[in-house]
Amino acid sequence: MVELDTYKNAELQDINDNHIGININSAISLQSNISGFYEDGGGAFRSLTLNGNKGTQLWVDYDEGTTQINVTLAPIHVGKPSRPLLSTTYDLSTVLSNSTSYIGFSSVATPINTRQYVMGWSFGLNKPAPPLDVSKLPKLPILGPKAQSKLLEIVLPIATATLILSIGTLVILVVRRRMKHSEVREDWEGEFGPHRFSYKDLFHATRGFKNKSLLGEGGFGKVYKGVLPLSNVEVAVKRMSHESRQGMKEFVTEVVSIGRLWHRNLVQLLGYCRRKGELFLVYNYMPNGSLDKYLYCEDHKAILNWDQRFRVIRGIATGLLYLHEKWEKIVIHRDIKASNVLLDGEMNGRLGDFGLARLYGHGTDPQTTHMVGTKGYLAPELLRTGKASPQTDVFAFGMFLLEVACGQRPVKKNEDGNEFFLVDWVLEHWNNGLLIKTVDSRLQGDYNIDEAYIVLKLGLLSLHPLASSRPRMREVMQYLDGDMPLPELKPTQLNLTIVALMKNNGLNSSVVSYPQMSSSFCTISGLSGGR
Repeated sequence: MVELDTYKNAELQDINDNHIGININSAISLQSNISGFYEDGGGAFRSLTLNGNKGTQLWVDYDEGTTQINVTLAPIHVGKPSRPLLSTTYDLSTVLSNSTSYIGFSSVATPINTRQYVMGWSFGLNKPAPPLDVSKLPKLPILGPKAQSKLLEIVLPIATATLILSIGTLVILVVRRRMKHSEVREDWEGEFGPHRFSYKDLFHATRGFKNKSLLGEGGFGKVYKGVLPLSNVEVAVKRMSHESRQGMKEFVTEVVSIGRLWHRNLVQLLGYCRRKGELFLVYNYMPNGSLDKYLYCEDHKAILNWDQRFRVIRGIATGLLYLHEKWEKIVIHRDIKASNVLLDGEMNGRLGDFGLARLYGHGTDPQTTHMVGTKGYLAPELLRTGKASPQTDVFAFGMFLLEVACGQRPVKKNEDGNEFFLVDWVLEHWNNGLLIKTVDSRLQGDYNIDEAYIVLKLGLLSLHPLASSRPRMREVMQYLDGDMPLPELKPTQLNLTIVALMKNNGLNSSVVSYPQMSSSFCTISGLSGGR
């Protein structure tokens, strides 16, 4: 069922009082979005108000082969946009009977008065929904009294013109006074999809960027929680200065890249704003915050159980597969870690912070850049060449796997002030036949042993010093889903130790073996990979 909902029901987890949703045998939407459409060409998102006197048209497409469901909305005089508002996969044959099924249009009552005008809708099965002939659609009803006095017909235009002239004069005066405080706009901003917000809306949404709205603070700036004034949608607003370490180049990268990405396991960028020396990025608000708060029990967060951790791992792997192989370009994230994974209301993991991301075309080689990332997550070849690739993302994802399974940071200092490297600790336990003992002890043994073995060994395999020996994200998904067993990795003599790699010191011939480590990477013995 496709719902056009103008009533926010908290019990049904509605996102707001103006949204479109896909429901499957439930009043709770499988997927929903703010009512609107994406313009062809630039791909800018334009919101539509369902409750009012504006007509809309709707298209629903379903493909039995791919089980793809697309829902597209547009104003009455706009053709069907090429990008759907909602898109998901669901096998409808599992919920529909084998007998004949009917497609129709219905309505339900709500506790509030509402007025919607869906002037036409079209459904397509295994082919695009047929186009709508606007000339044959019903006309919008004329509301209010039709008869007007001649006096009103004369006075009203004059009064309106006078009012418009007065307002126009006032606006010109105000604009002239505020020109030096106007928002910054550049040519590239019209070429990309994300919506531009006004500073005024963001100021009111965050209650003036007060500390009570502050969600977090880092080297790239501060993040505030806000509620957009018109739609009442909760958002997270990242506020940065032009002089921050992220800078203008990274800001443009994030707007251009994540602004055109669309995946359920990526944090959705809703738009941006620039004003004087400040930059603003507006995201979907993730009510449960970042994953690291739960792994390390910060801010009194509850410990995640194993099922939640495995679901987060699989979600981030799905998002990375989309970035590396399924989008129009290859996107290298370059900063995969627990603090950049956010949790939505259902504790699903979403990868965020694309300020360091790099894009390049399929079939081309990435350009060499300066080395960026976080200590403990940097692949050895990145240290040597400065060239990021999908396999450097896989390396960081391998450390992320160990981090989630073990509940420990990749690098930390012990009581003596010496650095502790998680990967060495896991390898030491593996060599001693105690790999499963590295699983977070706070779980008290309540976890799926087969899944834990897969996560730990897949993490070590993804951390292999040789990029060519690491799995690609498509293979990672097959391992996690149990569709393919983990391979055996034969012992390979290495000229540097794992601890040297974790210290991010690069290829140094003077590095000697770590006392507790073997000079080989170990062997992954046969593992069924079953769930």
